[in-house]
Amino acid sequence: MSECINPADVPKVKLYTGEEIPCVGMGTFGSDRFTPDEVSAAVAGAIRCGYRMFDCAACYGNEDQIGRVFKDAFDEGIVERKDLYIMTKVWNDMHEHVEESCKKSIEDLQCGYIDLFYIHWPFPNYHAPHCSVDSRNPDSRPFSVDEFLRTYRQCEDLVEKGLIKSIGISNMTIPKLEAVLPLLKIKPAACEFELHPAFQQQELFDYLTGKGIQPVGYMPIGSPKRPERDICPEDVNDMEMPEMQAIAKAHGVHPALIALKWARQRGQIPIPFSIHERNYISNLKCMLEDPLTQEEMDTIATLDRNNRLVKGQVFLWEDAKDWHDLWDEEGVIVK
Repeated sequence: MSECINPADVPKVKLYTGEEIPCVGMGTFGSDRFTPDEVSAAVAGAIRCGYRMFDCAACYGNEDQIGRVFKDAFDEGIVERKDLYIMTKVWNDMHEHVEESCKKSIEDLQCGYIDLFYIHWPFPNYHAPHCSVDSRNPDSRPFSVDEFLRTYRQCEDLVEKGLIKSIGISNMTIPKLEAVLPLLKIKPAACEFELHPAFQQQELFDYLTGKGIQPVGYMPIGSPKRPERDICPEDVNDMEMPEMQAIAKAHGVHPALIALKWARQRGQIPIPFSIHERNYISNLKCMLEDPLTQEEMDTIATLDRNNRLVKGQVFLWEDAKDWHDLWDEEGVIVK
């Protein structure tokens, strides 16, 4: 019998809405390296082991398989729908058809409603699955406040219709947030973005928490198995940093668990992914035991290398210089 963690023992994070949700979730993006069946089998095992939060997305191409896992878990009485926190995202090609996208995800996931529905990227720039890093869609264009608001308003309608509980944003920057937050009727509950020891995004993290928006960190261990197109020679491997290895040795665990403990203690919700049972169990269990010392947290705070791994090159528009234009690094929205 696999080791199980009582979901009630997993620490909770409180959203500004008052809802309390698990401090760690399970990612489901494996489409570049794992089959939908492998991902859904991991989700099935994770539910039995005590996971209650799952981060899905329409563009991952596996929501229907995951939905069968959810339905089986409901039918077998392993978990009730109200006990799962299910997140999914509207993909870039559906920004004008958000309700259609949401209903399709609900149907595929067989979950009745979505707890947190993200706008996956803040622009409608679309690329074909598995395309090369040099691919460019001639229809891609810079961020538009009006276009984003049109998409976000549709999400607000979904809250009013009861299809979703909360709205999420993802891959945003402070200049984009400054432009849109004052115009929203319903404040986003969370923002999902890349966070790991070598890429801590402290300014954005502080901005979001100051606004009461919960940071959710993807690639929390630096994603050594990310798509080939996202791997560059200058990238830092978080797991190989000597400081991470030293802290891991002191705790007798893999450096991946140190990255997750750091994420939890810093205040973001990490969403690690693994198809291997021993890994996803240890990812959950490490939230409950052997916290990092303040000295260790201070050491990890020095490891930021501004090492963005998901650069977003495939979303660039015709006049963009390079991927830096996507991230408004000079403090203004790049047009």
